Amino acid sequence: MIERVLLFIEEHPVINKFIFIALALLCLSPIVSPTIALALGIVLAQLIKNPFEEVSSKGTQWMLKASVVGLGFGMNVNSALSAGKEGFLLTVASIGLTLTLGLLLTKFLGIDKKIGKLISSGTAICGGSAIAAVSPIIKANSKQISIAIGIVFLLNSIALFIFPSIGHYFNLTQHQFGMWSAVAIHDTSSVVGAADIYGDEALKVATTVKLARALWILPLSVVFAAIGKRGAGKVKIPYFIGLFILAIIVNTYIPASEIIAPYMVIISKLLLTLVLFLIGTTLNFSSLKQVGAKPLLLAISIWAFVSVFSLFIILHSA
Repeated sequence: MIERVLLFIEEHPVINKFIFIALALLCLSPIVSPTIALALGIVLAQLIKNPFEEVSSKGTQWMLKASVVGLGFGMNVNSALSAGKEGFLLTVASIGLTLTLGLLLTKFLGIDKKIGKLISSGTAICGGSAIAAVSPIIKANSKQISIAIGIVFLLNSIALFIFPSIGHYFNLTQHQFGMWSAVAIHDTSSVVGAADIYGDEALKVATTVKLARALWILPLSVVFAAIGKRGAGKVKIPYFIGLFILAIIVNTYIPASEIIAPYMVIISKLLLTLVLFLIGTTLNFSSLKQVGAKPLLLAISIWAFVSVFSLFIILHSA
């Protein structure tokens, strides 16, 4: 019966589009939580094809950046500096250790060096953004890039589900979880999504620490360029980080911003919920077949390391 219904939907693109749009609009309502939105997207991906795949991909990136900037209107300079300062040493330590372990395991497992560098960079810093920045410097081809991004995206999606549960199991405070997710989850979208599920304070801390972490794309790219004797002139820092900082400054020092700031934060959270739904619609379990066993083992190993290492430090810090 279910197969016949799915076949009917597949044969009628209008119905397919209607279902997709209806669920997307539902995710913009307060009755759908971030967790439910993600689950809806994943379930939908297993049943029907996303009729707006290309638009969804571009829209997800745009809405994520807009959401991050909007969240800046719910923060102030002092709290942002405090979170960034506290997370600095943990960020430096985790990036250094993760990259070192990743490159060593790449050699040990006999994995393509460029794939190993891309996966290690994406795990250490900020997922797809780091991979996109490093790939032209090491001259990675499209297949190498797609394998690295596919694996990192898969683990990002898993993190959205398991990190909040682990946080509750260890009774992490909002602040602790925000710090942990910013250090241990690859991509900004998944960091913000997991923190949003956990709570408002976690979201503020995670966003600040993660965006500060993203700035390490530049020195990492310079290092790879120096090793490969190639220029790093094409490396760019994501512009929305600057807009996020500007939003925090405006919210802190311009009293008139009190009128719009609460609405900006509300809109940003609604957009984040929609982003999680769209991310879910791209997670088809058949994509697991497209990645090799060794690159997947490498990614899981270094991700497990940075997750356990950072959680241990956070739990035992004063």
